[in-house]
Amino acid sequence: MAAVKELLRSEADGGISFGDYELAAKTKLKDFNHQGDLYKVKTFREITKLERNDLFVYESVPGTAVEHFRATAEQVEFQVSGPEDAQITLGLEEDTEYEITVDGADAGRIKTNLGGKLMLSVELGGRDSASVKVVKA
Repeated sequence: MAAVKELLRSEADGGISFGDYELAAKTKLKDFNHQGDLYKVKTFREITKLERNDLFVYESVPGTAVEHFRATAEQVEFQVSGPEDAQITLGLEEDTEYEITVDGADAGRIKTNLGGKLMLSVELGGRDSASVKVVKA
């Protein structure tokens, strides 16, 4: 999977794609309108960060490319790619337990902190991409 050269784009399935881990310098795009929400992305090789209506949504270290990102009150799912393993943080409902699957395999349950942040690691080294699904338990 290639980096998202537009930095942020709407997909036909209702999701969005964002992030370019191949950039050497931090690049950002703000005020991207998607289904009535305003998105902002900051991305380069070291970090990718997404905000919706000025609220935290996604962050990865190092930078990643995310495709078909869809989030509802019950779940978040997306395809992620990058040059190496990534630490991903998602902004979800606070103090709530979620079931995580990566490429269809159970990756366990994680409870968000009081700020609603959920952290997970995705092994990307040597793979094109990984599918991630986070569902409220």
